[in-house]
Amino acid sequence: MELHVVINGRKDLAGQLYQQLRAAIETGRLAAGTQLPPSRLLAEQLGISRKTISDTYSQLTYENFLTGVTGKGTYVNARPAKIQRKQSHSELASSEVIESWRNLPVFLRHPTLQGSLRYDFIGGATSKGQFPQDDWRRCTSHALRQIAGSKGFYSLAEGLPALRNAIARHIAFSRGVNCQDEDVVVCNGAQQALDLIGRVLIRPGSLVAMEDPGYPPARLLFGSHGATVVGVPVDAEGIQVDLIPHGTRLIYVTPSHQFPLGMPMSQARRVALLARAHELGAIIIEDDYDSEFRYEGRPTDSLQSMDERGIVAYVGTFSKTLLPELRLGYTILPPAILEAVIRAKQLTDLHTSTLPQWALAKFIAEGCLLKHIRRCHTIYAGRRERILARIAGDLAPWLEAVPTTAGFHMVVLCKVPIDIPLVIELAKKVEVGLYAIDSFYYQQAPRAGLFFGFGAIETLDIDTALDRLRDILQQVS
Repeated sequence: MELHVVINGRKDLAGQLYQQLRAAIETGRLAAGTQLPPSRLLAEQLGISRKTISDTYSQLTYENFLTGVTGKGTYVNARPAKIQRKQSHSELASSEVIESWRNLPVFLRHPTLQGSLRYDFIGGATSKGQFPQDDWRRCTSHALRQIAGSKGFYSLAEGLPALRNAIARHIAFSRGVNCQDEDVVVCNGAQQALDLIGRVLIRPGSLVAMEDPGYPPARLLFGSHGATVVGVPVDAEGIQVDLIPHGTRLIYVTPSHQFPLGMPMSQARRVALLARAHELGAIIIEDDYDSEFRYEGRPTDSLQSMDERGIVAYVGTFSKTLLPELRLGYTILPPAILEAVIRAKQLTDLHTSTLPQWALAKFIAEGCLLKHIRRCHTIYAGRRERILARIAGDLAPWLEAVPTTAGFHMVVLCKVPIDIPLVIELAKKVEVGLYAIDSFYYQQAPRAGLFFGFGAIETLDIDTALDRLRDILQQVS
């Protein structure tokens, strides 16, 4: 009898085989004591190399799923009985705190490979096929050599000097940010930067003002520190500064590419925001998450470059320019909070892993990052134009795009009443991933519309996906 294993395509053969064998053992389909086919026979059955089979068997043996008996073969190991820990979190003294964390909603979570759709307009994801693997591999080899020559001590909480220097030079060139190396703190993504700033500024009951609609993970994060988060409405010029309440000590904004609507904050509104923050004694977090990709008009100044009083904390990320999996971000901090944030960083995780730091420092210093951004800019610009053309064309009876000049997502609003949840559900059935914007609203009444991320979807797939959306809109209308 042949072992039931299905291999799809020619990619990651060892990974496919490993996952299926492990799942079969864990679910009991391959019972303890079952003998697996010899590697030669299974290789013939599946049409893959014998070495792939042998390596997979070795890995599962190392993990105690299999055992080899000399002269007899490879067998499934008996799995230890799973210990049932019956105590509920409700019995613990901290049950109220645990429950509050359990009840937090999950926002902007990317699907697993198995759960992804063929045509997905998900936001925050980049086109992995454009990632310069060879350049990054070479920079990673350099990083390994640097680590091999080190003394093996813990590194600096604020980040490697080489990377801090590379970041300071990069954002001065690309965004006009005014900073020195010592102003930079390297973080595990932009989310950790927000967490660290929140830790040193927020106490239970502190007022935090945010754009509404806005970035839900930031709102939830500040709330987890005990803040009272106030949603401040936005208009065509950005956050309505005159509605920021008295007593606010932290203001979170996305001035270059408002999240999620996409419009930039006007110059007049930026000046007013800086004045209002100074009046309140508040710190502004400027989340500049994807403004490297600009398609129209002259680049706007960063809010940080206009700051003359030291009240703006600039936050950036490499998740949008490189890969989300790298989890590398940074913050440029004003002197008033710099040392406090470094102490908080040291207390929470000591420092960010030095391997990707060394690699990224070389990647930036050699010009690979700017080269990669320029290449992606051309690709994203083409995708953006294609979506805009379709929104203004055959999708115009139902949808209109919010004007935006940067980033790799856009929002389209409904021109007529549309059952957005129904449209999203029907789209899933034809392998199209669509996302509503109502969850980005907090205290303001949500508008009906869709969020189109075009970083991950391939250019040639856009028309196919939008054809299916058009057919669905005709059906539900």
